[in-house]
Amino acid sequence: MSSAMTEDSRAQRSADVVVVGAGPAGSSAAWWLARAGLDVVVLEKARFPREKVCGDGLTPRGVKALEAMGIDTSPAAGWVRHRGLRVHGGGQVVEVDWPRLGRWPGYSLVRPRRELDAMLAAHAEGAGARLYTEVTVSDPLLDDAGRVAGVHAQVGPDKAPVTWRAPLVVSAEGLSGRLAKSLGLVRREDRPLGVAVRRYVRTPKTDDHYLDISFDLTAAGPSADSMPGYGWVFGMGDGTANVGFGLLDTRRATGADHREVLRNWLATLPPEWELTEENAVTPLRGAGLPMALHRQPSYSRGLLLTGDAAGVVNPFNGEGISYAMETGRMAAETAVEAIAAPAGPARESVLRRYPDRLRAEYGRHHRLGMGFLALLSRPDVVRFATAHGLKRPVLVNAALRLMGNLTDGRHGDGVDRAVAFLTRLAPAV
Repeated sequence: MSSAMTEDSRAQRSADVVVVGAGPAGSSAAWWLARAGLDVVVLEKARFPREKVCGDGLTPRGVKALEAMGIDTSPAAGWVRHRGLRVHGGGQVVEVDWPRLGRWPGYSLVRPRRELDAMLAAHAEGAGARLYTEVTVSDPLLDDAGRVAGVHAQVGPDKAPVTWRAPLVVSAEGLSGRLAKSLGLVRREDRPLGVAVRRYVRTPKTDDHYLDISFDLTAAGPSADSMPGYGWVFGMGDGTANVGFGLLDTRRATGADHREVLRNWLATLPPEWELTEENAVTPLRGAGLPMALHRQPSYSRGLLLTGDAAGVVNPFNGEGISYAMETGRMAAETAVEAIAAPAGPARESVLRRYPDRLRAEYGRHHRLGMGFLALLSRPDVVRFATAHGLKRPVLVNAALRLMGNLTDGRHGDGVDRAVAFLTRLAPAV
């Protein structure tokens, strides 16, 4: 994996596509672009392996995205598999398996982001992408028409200035979206912004067929009645668990003390899990969760947005990795088609269809998710739903499909057809 630029590589400052960021979105985009035969440069500001705040869980949707890239997701390859969720809430506990569907695998995965991101970046390199780490992209290179024609960057500890030129740039920068901001694409304040907080804890609860999630989040003080989110305990299979929570809409949880929320929630869990402060092996860390296509349009003047830069986190559950890899692929497919077209109006016509593709894929589901967050912020609704809904496995299974965006659509069973009908009724965000 490239970690520094040689003199020879400094001279090679052009590519068909420059991808900024080597997280799941950027590495996915780079892999699909390289597989299509394009010359791809990936610029990553950190050096692998690097820390990333995340729950470390990939739903069946994420499994499918990995398998589409030819990645071995077997336990022998270092993955921890789970068959479903164990849901806690309102004094009830229910185990529900991932749905058996035609379109999606029937299991989820867990892997630390330190390992996952490094592996995906190496996978993109293996397909032919050129990866450079410790490169900080500062701003876009603009041509005389104001179109993005590459990026300006600083390389290594000496911050040597380097410019890469490319007909197209893919932003996989995450929430910061520096390139998008420079083009005037700012985050929409009317869309939810969540926050994930997690740490690793030594615990006997490290090997399990189910991922534990809980809707019993509370906090002391004025924010106690406004906690739209859930907590998780994801066994990592190595003697630790990823323990954390996601507040899915910070607009409805203002003033929440993250340590207090975690402490109160952990007190509701079985003491034999030993999820105590003394067993913590990492500090508590947090990160933003940009949702509901919060930065629009996702294409402008030669710049394509993917993953968190485009705000494609699922408002129902805070899931981002799956959608990062999916949008990385969609951006790559758009770029391949665009570069094959003549420069000018024909190419621009292809690129301008990219935002429509994202809205068609996610917009209606995200609209439903925003409505779900409004309900989740009402403690009376949450208490009623968990106390009564968790007693009915059919309802839990249906909710899991809707929240996880996991159905076979109109071609599936009755639950899938009902979810498809409900989704069609919702206007896209």
